[in-house]
Amino acid sequence: MDNKKDIICIGMALVDSIIKGFDPEPISASGYRAASGSLNVGGEAVNEAVAAAKLGMDTGILCTLGEDDAGDMVVGMLDRSGVDTSHVIRSKEHPTPVTTMFVNDDGTRKSITNGSHRYNFHPEQYASVFTSAKAIILGSLFRAPFDDPDIIYSVLKNSKDAGVTIFADTKLPNFKFLKLEDIKKALPLIDFITPNEDEAKYFTGKNEPSEMADVFLLYGIKNVVIKLGGKGCYFNNTEIELSLPALNIDAVDATGAGDCFVAGLASELIRGASIKDALKFANACGAICTTAVGAGTALKDRQQVIELSTRE
Repeated sequence: MDNKKDIICIGMALVDSIIKGFDPEPISASGYRAASGSLNVGGEAVNEAVAAAKLGMDTGILCTLGEDDAGDMVVGMLDRSGVDTSHVIRSKEHPTPVTTMFVNDDGTRKSITNGSHRYNFHPEQYASVFTSAKAIILGSLFRAPFDDPDIIYSVLKNSKDAGVTIFADTKLPNFKFLKLEDIKKALPLIDFITPNEDEAKYFTGKNEPSEMADVFLLYGIKNVVIKLGGKGCYFNNTEIELSLPALNIDAVDATGAGDCFVAGLASELIRGASIKDALKFANACGAICTTAVGAGTALKDRQQVIELSTRE
């Protein structure tokens, strides 16, 4: 890459089929009703890239998509959002993943994945793409393509050797069930890890945010951010410990909120913000995301986030 990107997002790209207000009572032998259904571009890397671009970051994405209509939909959304799609890999052999999401009235959700989510492309083969960025966001650790210890280590080592800041979001495993111990060689290379509360409990076996953070820190990760949903977020890097409350906002759909949080955190830190200010900004990004159906719908620009994050 000739020009140094602010952020390169690496990971899953897909289409979400979002069903809101599903009624489990059938209306016929094979028929059910829901309040609404919609198709939305998603996937952790896509959500993070779109959010970062909307926040004014020069953003690229490294991901794989099928040569199909769903893939065209993803690329179109990325292009319209200002994300550099020149390193989107299109494959005839593997379809674009489609996830079915059931969203409850309070914004919580459940998702259904399938075999197309397994495809492990090899981002380590494109080191020249991400080693020239200021920061990379792994979306997400423990999900394809970052459910292979060798791929994880190669991407992180190349990035660290090039002086790139590494943000690693996480997801609960769905096909390969790695543990922290399985990737312990790579973990000290991570600058910021950003699990949500359920993920942090799963990977650490602890129940309190401070105890969860201690486990990640013992593995050599430099900064730990635990996203607590409606309770805000917790931060620890052994020198600074912070707990920030959530913003008071009416949630509609939490899809992508964590991804917007990570993009907001990375973008503000790149701009030189303090960790506390960056976390406040990230909290606002996540909150805004929940106010509409779909991960990339509600967040508009950085000024929108500033106004919410500085609101008393």
